Amino acid sequence: MLRRATILANRGLMVKTTLARDMSGVARPPVPPFSRDSAALKVRAAEDAWNSRDPQRVALAYSTDSVWRNRSEFINGRQEIEAFLTRKWAQETQYRLIKELFSFDGNRIAVRFAYEWLDVDQQQWYRAYGNENWVFDDQGYMAQRFAAINDVPIDEKDRRFHWPQGRRPDDHPGLSDLGL
Repeated sequence: MLRRATILANRGLMVKTTLARDMSGVARPPVPPFSRDSAALKVRAAEDAWNSRDPQRVALAYSTDSVWRNRSEFINGRQEIEAFLTRKWAQETQYRLIKELFSFDGNRIAVRFAYEWLDVDQQQWYRAYGNENWVFDDQGYMAQRFAAINDVPIDEKDRRFHWPQGRRPDDHPGLSDLGL
């Protein structure tokens, strides 16, 4: 596997990270460096994959050694990503997500998002609000994902995402349009 090590400065500390190409060697376009249009395509592709609620499909967008921080959980590699998503969607039913491009530069994309879900045990609806920072390898696979997420309990009558499970329709409002 071809690897390219990079050194990142993080508040004066040197942090070593590895950005690796996918083992298959096949690119996953669009690839960095991103333009506004290609970053928006990457964001919508991620939204569509997550709305499929298919852990294997979602995991294929990440490098084989992808590193995540999701809330307080640290996840490494596709196998752990699939296991995490399987657990997540067993608990978080009726999942519907909207992502929105916030910023991009080179091989990095920042998004904000909201999703609604029903807790299977509590039968309580939630709307989660969050931000993600993504770093992509040269082949277009996400090598790092850092997510900060807050859940807000909502009444069923306050839900805003009502499309059928799966991909959000093209004519459905985005986060900014919904005032979220």
